[in-house]
Amino acid sequence: APYLGDSEKDVANSDAARGTSSSPDSVPQPDEEEPSKKNRKKLFFILGGVAALAVVAAAVAVPVAITQTKKSSSGSSSSSSSSSPNTGTGNNDHPTSSGPTGAVTGGDGSVITTEKGTTFTYVNKFGGTWYDDPNDPWNNNAQAQSFTPPLSQEWDYQNDPMRGVNLGGWLVPEPFIVPSLYEPYMNATPRAQDEWTLSLAMAADTANGGLNQLETHYDTFITEEDFAQIAGAGLNWIRLPIPFWMVAKLPEEPYLERVSWKYALKAFKWARKYGLRIQLDLHSIPGSQNGFDHSGKGGVGGQVNFLVGPMGLANAQRTLDVIRVITEFISQPEYTAVVPMFGIINEAQATRIGDDQITSFFAEVHDMIRGITGTGAGKGPWIALHDAFRGLSAYNDFLPGHDRIALDTHPYLMFGAPDRSPLASQVNKPCTQWASGMNSSWNNFGFTLAGEFSLGVNDCGRWING
Repeated sequence: APYLGDSEKDVANSDAARGTSSSPDSVPQPDEEEPSKKNRKKLFFILGGVAALAVVAAAVAVPVAITQTKKSSSGSSSSSSSSSPNTGTGNNDHPTSSGPTGAVTGGDGSVITTEKGTTFTYVNKFGGTWYDDPNDPWNNNAQAQSFTPPLSQEWDYQNDPMRGVNLGGWLVPEPFIVPSLYEPYMNATPRAQDEWTLSLAMAADTANGGLNQLETHYDTFITEEDFAQIAGAGLNWIRLPIPFWMVAKLPEEPYLERVSWKYALKAFKWARKYGLRIQLDLHSIPGSQNGFDHSGKGGVGGQVNFLVGPMGLANAQRTLDVIRVITEFISQPEYTAVVPMFGIINEAQATRIGDDQITSFFAEVHDMIRGITGTGAGKGPWIALHDAFRGLSAYNDFLPGHDRIALDTHPYLMFGAPDRSPLASQVNKPCTQWASGMNSSWNNFGFTLAGEFSLGVNDCGRWING
């Protein structure tokens, strides 16, 4: 199987995270025995009350009420110890982003020196502390805020408020989030409207760097300072959309293979440093799970070739392989505290795939993941399942006795008839339109979250609808 390695600690020193890299610590490696592997948006969740909060990277956070979990077998996630053993194959001499005096921890007002040599002041009025010791790279003592458990403590999903943000547009560049990447190729043939066509256009544009333009985007769109600001804004979770070609792709697929893995490792490192937890989310699926641009190949009139279509079953198997490889990596004890949740497929479209097909696939993924991790708190990540646009109530009786499944829904106000009422009346809509369904799902299914949402009331932004 493709091997993701077991360390982010030296990736800051490495620019070799390419498909040809020989470093297992930096990038996934393909398995020659498996020829099949030769080969929206970004507003996360808050659980707790109802409020809007604008933050870094196109984010808004709104709480939703929490009630008692019924069906999940465990209500908390075990963190790795504050200093997990190093089982990686790399060395420990990665550059630290500590203060100029060599400090390995600090709070509000401390000065951070990044791996690139730049500095910024850590601003956190909520009692948060960062921690980064090159001699103890797996230390989980960082705490995003005084009211958030440090990574060294278990997260209580029934009582700890989850306040989060999506890093949309970073490792899965979507046209409406990063239009500047797509605008130069509006007249290309084919016109850039998803990452497939964007990759084709960029690869042909050698004068401007070819596909390396994407790595420039990865390197600059989100930086360490953004993670520090997320903690400073009072948020404690990040939802990180990732593409399947982060692990492997087929030769005929034009994507920039595996390079984004280098930046996922940076995300894990920075999250550990600032006490943030990550929900990893597999946004792009072989064949496309919905025909939308964020699936990798979609846009206007996009086709679905996952579980249905001429390569539907083959692409479903490829997806299982990707999920397996990622699960094996993030279930290592060094990462369980930093990545305690894994969204396996973003917004599969059940109306085009079939209800039975998608729920059967979800059940198979659950069994595969728990076959890898074992069952019970601390044994691998929570599994987040998007409702596939079926509605939360469709899952009331899904997979009784499951082990740590979270049901994910993406409520939006903008995709429907425009509402021109004053903003003051709009802000109550999460309570009047979403709260009842969320509370019912908590009672009837179990842990339910809004992995994406927005208080935007119209879809007037460029390319929001593709």
